[in-house]
Amino acid sequence: MVRAGPDGKRARGDWQTPSALAHAVLATLASRHAPDAPDAPDAPAVVLEPTCGEGAFLEAAAVAYPSARLLGYELNPTYARRARARLPAGRATVRVADFFAVDWERVLAAHPGPLLMVGNPPWVTTATLGALGASNGPRRRRVEGLGGLEALTGKSNFDLAEAVILRLLGALAGAQGRRATLAMLCKGSVARRVIERASAARWDVAPGGLYAIDAQRHFGAAVSAVLFVCELGIGAARGRAWPSFALPSPAPPAFPASHASRASRVARAAPTPAPGLVVVDGVAVADAEAYARTAHLAGDCAPAWRSGLKHDCASVMELSRDGEGWRNGLGERVTIEPELLYPLAKGADVAGGRPVERAVLVPQRALGEDTSTLAGRAPLAWRYLCAHRDRLGARKSSVYRGRPEFSIFGVGPYAFAPWKVAVSGLHKRLDFVVLGPFAGRPVVLDDTCYFLPFDDEPSARAACGLLQTPGAREFLGARIFWEAKRPISKAILQRLSLAALAAHAAHAAPSASAPAV
Repeated sequence: MVRAGPDGKRARGDWQTPSALAHAVLATLASRHAPDAPDAPDAPAVVLEPTCGEGAFLEAAAVAYPSARLLGYELNPTYARRARARLPAGRATVRVADFFAVDWERVLAAHPGPLLMVGNPPWVTTATLGALGASNGPRRRRVEGLGGLEALTGKSNFDLAEAVILRLLGALAGAQGRRATLAMLCKGSVARRVIERASAARWDVAPGGLYAIDAQRHFGAAVSAVLFVCELGIGAARGRAWPSFALPSPAPPAFPASHASRASRVARAAPTPAPGLVVVDGVAVADAEAYARTAHLAGDCAPAWRSGLKHDCASVMELSRDGEGWRNGLGERVTIEPELLYPLAKGADVAGGRPVERAVLVPQRALGEDTSTLAGRAPLAWRYLCAHRDRLGARKSSVYRGRPEFSIFGVGPYAFAPWKVAVSGLHKRLDFVVLGPFAGRPVVLDDTCYFLPFDDEPSARAACGLLQTPGAREFLGARIFWEAKRPISKAILQRLSLAALAAHAAHAAPSASAPAV
């Protein structure tokens, strides 16, 4: 466990919940449990926070639920001590424990009455944990349904909060008929994945709601975040819509608990449901009607979408023009065999239609290729890479372990295709562009981009034309959540069949010949 320094704080996802936000959350939850609320679940006998930090949620729970028992678990002894100091004596217990070492089934069995689990689990990804050398997470295992390479790369990266919430839901769902409410602050993308996993596992999880919070205001985090609320033990209706709300922001009510009714009144007046998401065929979709209208376009895209090149060392691998030569991100002049340099387009270049101005050093043309052969066939590049061995060797991602020295990912024949249709995964618009050779060399994309490879220009332009049709945009728009940090994903793109798009275009305009793909 990493405990000290700024990276230790980051590795734990250690961002304490502001008191005002905690009170807003608990006031909103109390309004859901109010006797006059529609379909109100039973008010909790116990409020449990599994990663309680300094106790902001438990303190707010003492106000919102004046008769409930308060139970917290916290890894950091200092935080646990602070939490105990702010909670009412006789009602609260805070234990020092590692979340992933707690027997949650046993804990739940000890508290059989109506339960509220609330909290703010760590907002840190397993990739960040690996980069920081931290160990505070679930035991690593192959991600379900993924092969070896996919399980090592981006698809297996997930937030620690996701593991926490799924662990708790699994424990709750295992207790048949257990009445409980689970309410957790998390990224919107985490909430969607949890909903999909709960649906796939057929857990008795009923939609509660997704309450939007201002993560920038409360945590200084530029991400889409929600209060994820679900109910267990009331007969889940799988496939029902998950409504969205704006979380009210009342001022924190004063301690003691006599102000609980005021908190409930504030919360009850504000939430107004808006269209949220629906789980269809095991997938969370943004627009169920558009999803259904475009179902005939679904299929496996051919050619397959590819991710751009991954190297994790831009200061060494990416070069900028300096007169007639090149300079790296460290400010060094660089001389390398031209056959190992390729024009590079990054996500911002693709989305903004910018000209290609960078180059990238590509030491391999196939995954796992032996790089030591560069010493004989490209001695300048070999000496340059060896001079920066420490930086390249310090890359933390597990994808580089056991691979040849100076390895990269996202390489194969597709990476060197002369023509590509590309889109940025990070930008919040569907801007597909055709990229042809630059200065006689194929353009290489970075790993913020996805692309289709083609051998010739007509095929690339035909595919790009299909992707720009209203049907394609409606298909993708129904499946993309634009508030996500990386809204466009390879998985979503791959679900859209170019062949089905071409057939649809031919049917819509029978007098015109459909473009070849």
